[in-house]
Amino acid sequence: MVPGGARWDAVLMEIPFLGNWRSRHQAERSPLVSVFDRDPEGAAELLAECELLRARAEGAGVRLDDTPLSLSALDQLPPRWRDDPEELPWIGNDAGLYLGTVVVRTVPGASWDLRPDGQPVVRLASGREFDVVAAGLDWATTGSPELSQVYAEAAEH
Repeated sequence: MVPGGARWDAVLMEIPFLGNWRSRHQAERSPLVSVFDRDPEGAAELLAECELLRARAEGAGVRLDDTPLSLSALDQLPPRWRDDPEELPWIGNDAGLYLGTVVVRTVPGASWDLRPDGQPVVRLASGREFDVVAAGLDWATTGSPELSQVYAEAAEH
């Protein structure tokens, strides 16, 4: 709050060039931001879907049950997706979202958060932020760090 009880964003809207800039950039917000604003639990369920990763894991006989053990099982999969440049980023994105889902569901105090650009991240009770999508893309591309290692690091904070 600012003096007189006005909120900063209301004050900024009164400055013509800032009000126009904010209006223009708020229109560019990710659709995920709107879902998060309305229904955070529903947004978490959407992030947990990871359909492509779940299908590839199931095809390899790995059941993704949202536990840390399933991350270790994913780490053992042969990385056939690396042969398909179109599938690789999708698997990486799904792997990151799945990693985040496991952290949020099993690490006390962990929760999904969104950066201002709409990028989902996991925030730990300590305040530390994990860019799980970047970790998933690294894993899908190079195999390192392993998803189970990233989970272990998150769980110890």
